[in-house]
Amino acid sequence: MPLQSTFEKYEKKFKALADQKRLHILNLLCQQDSSCVCDLSELIDMPQSKLSYHLKILLDANLIQKETKGTWSYYTVNTTEINHLLSPELCCLFRPSNCC
Repeated sequence: MPLQSTFEKYEKKFKALADQKRLHILNLLCQQDSSCVCDLSELIDMPQSKLSYHLKILLDANLIQKETKGTWSYYTVNTTEINHLLSPELCCLFRPSNCC
């Protein structure tokens, strides 16, 4: 992947993380197997419309995953992507001398 494309990918992810409400949503999702908007709305004390906006940003950044069951959508943390962001692989972009 060219360097510019890599930067764009991470820019989207970090922009999604650069919001306290979205960090709170991720934290709540990390504590549960999955959660629907109605449950999250109560936990975070946010109207469903605003919560859906934040969930869309996290979903577009591939930080969460959505599974539809009937009329309900359930959200989970994309642990692979979160672990990738927290991994040494990302550090290689900024500290190449410390890469494996």
